[in-house]
Amino acid sequence: MKTILVTGGCGFIGSNFILQYLKNHPNDNIVNLDLLTYAANKENLKELEDDRRYSFVFGNVCDGDLINYILDYYQPSSVVHFAAETHVDRSITGPAAFIQTNIVGTFTLLEALRKYWLSFNSVFSTFRMVHVSTDEVYGSLSFTDLPFSETTPYAPNSPYSASKAAADHLVRSYFHTYGFPAIITNCSNNYGPFQFEEKLIPHMINCAITGKKLPVYGNGKNVRDWLYVEDHCSALEAVLEKGVVGEKYNIGGNCEMNNVELVHCICSILDKLKPTIFKYKDQIEFVTDRAGHDLRYAIDSTKIQNELGWKPQQSFDSGLEKTIEWYLKQWPSVV
Repeated sequence: MKTILVTGGCGFIGSNFILQYLKNHPNDNIVNLDLLTYAANKENLKELEDDRRYSFVFGNVCDGDLINYILDYYQPSSVVHFAAETHVDRSITGPAAFIQTNIVGTFTLLEALRKYWLSFNSVFSTFRMVHVSTDEVYGSLSFTDLPFSETTPYAPNSPYSASKAAADHLVRSYFHTYGFPAIITNCSNNYGPFQFEEKLIPHMINCAITGKKLPVYGNGKNVRDWLYVEDHCSALEAVLEKGVVGEKYNIGGNCEMNNVELVHCICSILDKLKPTIFKYKDQIEFVTDRAGHDLRYAIDSTKIQNELGWKPQQSFDSGLEKTIEWYLKQWPSVV
């Protein structure tokens, strides 16, 4: 039996991870530390409310005393660190929260975990921390560049990606300086159930079914690599169980698509699942581009596939349709 501490477990990826992990590891326990900020939702994990394997702790990852208490009381054997501010647009208008949570929070967690690990080193010889990060730390690719690999230099272009890059560097330094058993993962754009509405896919679904314009930045040619959230979670399980401490692993969905193509895919599926007298694509509207908008992200996930035996299982078409079906159940249409 293991106890895993998850930070930010009421967020999009964190809640999916907790549900999937407990399903796959019925004898283990999860402790979820979350501040329940705007993008977190305790209802995501409602089915676990009476599950003795699951414990929720309300609190801030920047609160070192609280983290020390959690470590002392629950004595986790591993940590998966999701807690972060993640929305690029918000980081442009209000970067301070990103510096606090993503950098100071990660540092506070690392310091507490380092002391805890040293105290229990002989007991928890397999202790490890998995730090969940983003491909945005690598910057932007041209249309002809090779995808990001684990050795791609960091070149963040937004306050969000800069804060995550700083967190990555802190985690790396704790391994190289103290021998602290940390692993870094960098994932491509996730999609699936529980994602907050401000992100591209749920935002477009919501706008479409409520009869609003579908705002596409610039010319819509910016490319992202899309990863179904359950595939991401299975990759994190593989890293937690088989990953090599001190290493980093890129996790991608092998699905590059530009934004306007993605929006057309959403419209086509909605035409089938929620037909109206109009075509949803008629609601598409091109708007002023976002400041510092990276042109293209793409992930080379060869390393995790070859070394840990992971690869994405969900095709984009089926994953997107499952995602849209989920959101249609959450949001009654007014069309």
